[in-house]
Amino acid sequence: MSRAAVASADAPKALGPYSQAQVVQFGSARFCYTAGQVGLDPKSGALADGIEAQTRRVLANLEAVLAAAGFTLHDVIKTTVFLADMADFEAMNKIYGHAFSAPYPARSTVAAKGLPKDALVEIEVVAARPGL
Repeated sequence: MSRAAVASADAPKALGPYSQAQVVQFGSARFCYTAGQVGLDPKSGALADGIEAQTRRVLANLEAVLAAAGFTLHDVIKTTVFLADMADFEAMNKIYGHAFSAPYPARSTVAAKGLPKDALVEIEVVAARPGL
């Protein structure tokens, strides 16, 4: 097994002592495990306004991290969504649904009492590809 940290300038820098993602090679398969992304603009550091805009920004940040690792959203096999308020589920789900296509990744969605920077949504993903 080998692993490597991933960093993308097109996604917000880590807010603490962690990597934006780790790529792990197991035999002939490669996996990318991302840290949770919130709706921060990587250039300004500002949090997008509202659940729909934050969800779009989160997905764009995840795309950037995945691209830096050689993956795409199409490679995602599992997501975990954290919502500050489950009342935002429908709005988040509408935006999320446009980012992925069948076969959809497995997903867990949980309510979180608080998210970094008072974000409304945070998403982390696991992606997989055949080894290169």
